[in-house]
Amino acid sequence: MAVARILFTLPLPEPFDYSVPEGMTLAPGAYVAAPVGPYDRLGMVVDVLGDEVATGRKLKAVTAVYDVPPMGAPMREFLAWVARYTVTHPGQVLSMALRARDGLLPSPVEVRYRLTGKLPERMTPARQKVLDAFRSDPKCPKVSLNDLLLSASDIALAAEVSSGVVRGMAEAGALEPVEIEIDLPFPIPDPDLPGATLTAEQAEAADELRASIQQGGYAAFLLDGVTGSGKTEVYFEAIAEMLRSDPAAQVLVLLPEIALTQAILARFEARFGAPPAPWHSGMSPKDRRRTWREVVHGRARIVIGARSALFLPYRKLRLLIVDEEHDTSFKQEDGVTYHARDLAVMRSKLEGGQVILASATPALETTVNAELGRYTRLRLAARPGASRLPDVELVDLKKAPPEKGKWLSPVLERALIETLANGEQSLLFLNRRGYAPLVICKACGERLKTPGTENWLTEHRYTGRLVCHVTGYSIPKPTHCPSCGAADSLMGVGPGVERVAEEARVLLPNARIEIFSSDTAQGGEETRGLVDRMATGEIDVLIGTQIVAKGHNFPNLTLVGVVDADSGLKGGDLRAGERTYQLLSQVAGRAGRAERPGRALVQTYAPDNPAMEALAANDRDGFLQIERDVRSELILPPFGRLAAMILSAPSAELVDKTALEIAAAAPNGEGVEIYGPAPAPITVLRGRHRRRFLVKSPRTVDLSAYMTAWTARLKLPSQVRISVDIDPYSFL
Repeated sequence: MAVARILFTLPLPEPFDYSVPEGMTLAPGAYVAAPVGPYDRLGMVVDVLGDEVATGRKLKAVTAVYDVPPMGAPMREFLAWVARYTVTHPGQVLSMALRARDGLLPSPVEVRYRLTGKLPERMTPARQKVLDAFRSDPKCPKVSLNDLLLSASDIALAAEVSSGVVRGMAEAGALEPVEIEIDLPFPIPDPDLPGATLTAEQAEAADELRASIQQGGYAAFLLDGVTGSGKTEVYFEAIAEMLRSDPAAQVLVLLPEIALTQAILARFEARFGAPPAPWHSGMSPKDRRRTWREVVHGRARIVIGARSALFLPYRKLRLLIVDEEHDTSFKQEDGVTYHARDLAVMRSKLEGGQVILASATPALETTVNAELGRYTRLRLAARPGASRLPDVELVDLKKAPPEKGKWLSPVLERALIETLANGEQSLLFLNRRGYAPLVICKACGERLKTPGTENWLTEHRYTGRLVCHVTGYSIPKPTHCPSCGAADSLMGVGPGVERVAEEARVLLPNARIEIFSSDTAQGGEETRGLVDRMATGEIDVLIGTQIVAKGHNFPNLTLVGVVDADSGLKGGDLRAGERTYQLLSQVAGRAGRAERPGRALVQTYAPDNPAMEALAANDRDGFLQIERDVRSELILPPFGRLAAMILSAPSAELVDKTALEIAAAAPNGEGVEIYGPAPAPITVLRGRHRRRFLVKSPRTVDLSAYMTAWTARLKLPSQVRISVDIDPYSFL
């Protein structure tokens, strides 16, 4: 009796042994169902052992095995590595790879019908309508029936009869029922379709990528190109070469935003004659099921998606591209905490494939890896054609402040008026959703917060609601202060994109103004519609959050105005300056992407900040040198390592008591420094009090192993929760 060692999609620390029934063949990586308690659970076979393992043990038997290709050894090794690195139970990581479990089953089928040429023995007027609908255009041609396989409901709609008439004709032999799969395979991409005409600089980079793909094996590249330099066209050539060189190879392109996923699909289809398989949280369960099944069978040759697409069980992943690799959206903060860029490099290494990290503003970690020779840097220093990088001007708000009650300086107001008069488009950037980020009572000074949380409520004037952007809590805006009862005393403080839009409409009464944020573009269709309207010139002024900074190409956009450039510099985040520079550089890069020159006006109270000075001087490398020197001196990433431990409990007393016990249990480690426990900046969240530890170590220390050893010593009260974040990006 063979024994299967099975890892389940549950927060369990190790796999369990099960007997393999006679006649069932299992291999490592097979997907199975087996009993855990009273229920069958989904799991994956980690190993198959001999019958000697079962001696003297009463083992439960595997219930079923799914008829899909088993997970490959590189993917299994990757999942095990992620669990160790992130200090997470391996079953939780496996669960991320099996998010569309219906894909383990064959595609559902649907019955459709076609004519057989045989007439029913009993002809009725209704049956004649069905035949007429097939033979000629119906009166209401919502669908075409000529020689097609169609459902009973579609035929009934076109013939204006009931579905029962259609089924009756099938029973009479006049129509033939045919079962077809609902989840159709994705069209096969054609790598030999002509691509864009490349500049000499682009062609040189593409040639180096092609040569590396032809050589085979693991290789990592940094595609370092200014905004609008054609990085996408270059990695398209790498994709084409990979598809040509290996008929079974699969390609994954990671993007930081769903909005980008939607916008770039058309570019892929134009280049390869077929859209890629998408994967992101905005898809329906049916579409996710289809993509997962096609990936696991190796039929989805190109996949494009958000960070979770990294965990799909590809048959043969040979090329992985991380577009906008610097973007903080690649950091997963909930559940299993990870950075998709770092995991992409490891996955490519384990798969023996190639990885391309593309960005106009690479992360300092990526830049240092390129300088150390771990990545090959490919530079694109210029935009193709007549377009050039926009001129960036800092608007010192101490010298040119907005009028009282306004947020746009006179300098930016004049630029908006001139741009509209010239028939060109403007973009105003403010990374705050809603109308006002704080609501305060004028009578008593009360600041409205989320119940059980220290988060301020944001006013959304268009919907008349107050919203917490951390927890999702939402209420209609009260007419009276909840604290003192004063009527009509609540006012919004500070600007959000809605307030800036209100100000812009007063300044430009005849302009077509729209807001682009996750509130106004909540789905793929809405996002595509708004981006298309901007691209075709139907919008004069677009006001948006960081969603506008990523990958969009608006040919007539010549002015970018940054309303509050300083907001990202606040707080104790070690990457605050780097993030601010990256975001503002990407936003400014939206301007002047065609023949018309562009400019960016950046409103700031800190024009002497290194990030602002580098932005105005277009001196990215100089700014990175300053960041490098500071972090090297303080032994911070990428020159040292950080980990965070966050604990929460229903009361401050319990969380403080537990935090002291956790601190006392910390192992000794050479060079390891522990800071805390300290209250988290968001001290109370969803009714739970939060404390944080920050752990710093040299790069020579295996910080994941240290955190694993620390957490293994802990015996926490049931009401206390703990999470570990290796290389944290959020310090809230």
